[in-house]
Amino acid sequence: MDSIKLLVSTDKEKLDIPFIHSFLTNAYWSKGRTLEHVKKSIENSTCFGLYLNNEQIGFARVLSDKVIFAYLMDVFIIEEQRGRGYSKYFLNEIFDHQEFRDVKKWMLATKDAHNLYKMFGFTTITNTEKWMEK
Repeated sequence: MDSIKLLVSTDKEKLDIPFIHSFLTNAYWSKGRTLEHVKKSIENSTCFGLYLNNEQIGFARVLSDKVIFAYLMDVFIIEEQRGRGYSKYFLNEIFDHQEFRDVKKWMLATKDAHNLYKMFGFTTITNTEKWMEK
């Protein structure tokens, strides 16, 4: 039996853009996102690919100044690979990445993965009166 080889990479050349677009265009948070928008968002973010035996099974991207603030978004593991601990491994690698080790505040938005992110110290926003959106 072959051993499982997981790899997390920030090499944008390794990213399977059609795979990422296919997932994101159907995800609740990015439904209908165009291929051009996916490409532009990748160009302007630090991106992480998760690979199982050299096949991409996950993606995430981070917007950050790499000191004060980071926003984690577009995180996914394909459905057929969920439930195996890959998301925890993936998130550990992202939060421990050398570029983001000094970040003081991380934020994200999720509809259904609160319990996963709580394992990494995320909580609901307490002082919501400070936050604004446009």
